[in-house]
Formats: sequence, C-alpha cells, structure tokens
Amino acid sequence: MAALNLGSTGAGAADATETRARGHKPAPAASAPCAPGAIVPGATPAAQSGPAHVTEPVAYDAILLAGFGGPEGQDDVIPFLRNVTSGRGIPDERLEEVAHHYRHFGGTSPINAQNRRLKASLEAELASRGIDLPVYWGNRNWDPYLNDALAEAKAAGHSKLIAIATSAYSSYSSCRQYREDFADALADTGLGDQIQIDKVRQFFDHPGFVTPFVEGVRDGLEGLEASAGLDRTTEIEVLFATHSIPSTDAAKSGPAERGFGEGGAYAAQHRAVAEVVMAKAGAADVPWQLVYQSRSGPPSMPWLEPDINDAIEELPAAGRKAVVIVPLGFVSDHMEVLWDLDNEALETAEQHGLAAVRVPTPGTHPAYVAGLVDLVLERVNGTPVAERPAETELGPWYDVCRPGCCENVRLGFRPALAGIAP
Repeated sequence: MAALNLGSTGAGAADATETRARGHKPAPAASAPCAPGAIVPGATPAAQSGPAHVTEPVAYDAILLAGFGGPEGQDDVIPFLRNVTSGRGIPDERLEEVAHHYRHFGGTSPINAQNRRLKASLEAELASRGIDLPVYWGNRNWDPYLNDALAEAKAAGHSKLIAIATSAYSSYSSCRQYREDFADALADTGLGDQIQIDKVRQFFDHPGFVTPFVEGVRDGLEGLEASAGLDRTTEIEVLFATHSIPSTDAAKSGPAERGFGEGGAYAAQHRAVAEVVMAKAGAADVPWQLVYQSRSGPPSMPWLEPDINDAIEELPAAGRKAVVIVPLGFVSDHMEVLWDLDNEALETAEQHGLAAVRVPTPGTHPAYVAGLVDLVLERVNGTPVAERPAETELGPWYDVCRPGCCENVRLGFRPALAGIAP
C-alpha cells in the first residue's frame, strides 16, 4: 500500500502510531520515563520485577489473541481506515486511495477470517494436549476489539491472561504498540486492578514460525527448477519481503544496549531468520536478499530499503530468470500480502520477464500453531532459558521488554504492559 501506511499483522508501520481501537479514551500524553527496574504494570507477580525471561511458573487462566483487525464489507472500509489513521486528520478522499485495495476484494480484508481460523486451530491444539485455556480474540482497529475481549474474559471469571500478538518481530508497530493497546484496553474497561496481562516473547526465530518458510522456499525452488530447468545458483534469487518502516523507528527497535546498528533489531532479526531459512531449505548456494514493501510517508523521510519492486527490476541485469518471494515479515495472507506481493510484486516480475512464485505465510500451519502453544507453555511452566528453542543467536527473545525498547520516535513513550518502563 503506497498511499497510506496501515500497519499489518506482520510488521505494521510507525506511521499508524495514533491508531486506537474504537471506543478507547483519547491517548494520554507520553509518560515520564521510569527508572529501569520499575515494577512492570499490569503483569502477573512472576513478571512484575521485570526479569528478561520469566522462569517462575504462572497459572494463566486464558489466552488473549491480539490482531490488527480489518473491514468485513464495503460499508466498513472507510470507518475502518478512519480508526487506523485516527488523530492524523486524513480526509476521506485520501483514505479512498487505500480503500480501493479493500474494495478490490469486496470490501473485505482476509485478516479477520484468518484470525478466526487461527483461534480455532489454537483451541484444537490446546484440546489435543489436554490444556484447559480458553482463547479470547480482540483487535486493535475493528470488531471484535480488545476492550470486548477483556470484558468477555472477565465475565467468564478469567483474570490472568497470556497474550499472543499476531506479529513476530521487534519494532514499535509490531510489538510495543500492541503492549500500549493492552494498557489502553485495561484502562478503558476499568479492569486494570482485576486483570493481569503478560505476553509471549517475539517469536521470529521460534521453530514453529520458521518451519513453514523453510518448506515454502524448498518447494518454491524445486518447482521453478522442475518447470523451467533453471540453475538455482545463478538464475534464481530469493527475496525475503517484510514491511518497511521509517529508518528512525527501525534504529530504535530492540534494546539499545544490544547494539544492532543500522536497522536495529527489526532488520537484524529478519536477516538472521532469512539465513536460517536458506540453510535449512538446503539453499545456502542460492542468491538472496532482504527487501521491503508497503512504504508510505513523504519522500523526504528515509524508510528501510530496497523496495521489493526496485529489487525485482534489477534481477534480469544480474542474470536472474526467476524469483522466489518469501513474505518473511507476515504471519498470514492479509491485505498487504495479497495486494503488495500477489498483485504488485508478481506483476513487476512478469513485466521484467521473470518466472515468480510467492511462498505461503504460516497461517494455520500445524508447526506454527503448535509453536504458539509451546510459547504459552514456556510461561505456564516457567521454562528455563536454556531449554527454549530459538533458531538464531539473537534469541530466545525477552519475555519482558527492556527499558526503552521500540520507542515511538514521534510520540515518545506511552503506558505499555509486558515491559519495563519507559
């Protein structure tokens, strides 16, 4: 989506920082930074002191599945876009520049249907293991809202929730903004002293998330080789695609003391996972690069590059005849995958004479669903760090976000759960 940045289930984007679920109170001013080591607000006792990894068992009584949300009919499109861009003063005429993407699909984003399937799959996986944890689902920008999910959980007698955000990486939009929304929802519903919310770690390098991409790359390469007789080492390139974000926001992703450098933890996590995927797919000899999509904002503002379409345009000059597109930054086939990749990127490849295949997102892949349940059980059981699976040297990531992690550069720090202030 080039006209406006709406965020996503994968990375999202920092331009949507004023997003608040319908019915939320106005966002308070940025709070004054708290000293490192301050009590983690809204957390269970095991997490309140702010350990990087919580190794004390916690008797959670429900799971909160947190999504981005999306319209489910033509009449929903503009109201949904108003929610996403709330506080930015964007007129409806400009919103229509993005609305046509949704209208192309009948005004319906696939994201809610995908999260319904994910919720059902999680419930089935939990039942198959004999785990009695109900799953409540709430969105940031459309029905059902986080406020509704918390009210429903409370009405059913649940007070210790472990949250799963449908986003794997570290950045403001893909992690901290969810944590801010949890804090807002507790405040809005008046349940701040009745419900505690912890959050599973960012799962970019968990085997359950990585495995579907390994299978997709392997199948994509084999398919292109078989159908076109191509040399994978010189004629095929793999492009790992994720949502672009402003460079200043990327630099603030992850804890500053880790020293991730340009692109911050956000870019470092993607690169590390891409390397693992290529190695596990038996494709270490295949050319690949990390590319970005869906940037917006004024041209004067630097965003992470290269854009996927620019990268595709340059492939023929390098001798490439085919491309495998991997939506590494996304957990499901939502609008930015269906439009920006399946429409725009594949069209660019065709225009430049390239055979192309887009591999699946995790969706409800059994390994992904099982992995999410495993992440919940890490916290239920207080699993020691050494026993937690992580496919890269960057993980396992933190259970409790560190002070200053993933700052919103434009708005500063707002109250957020599952992390040490600020």
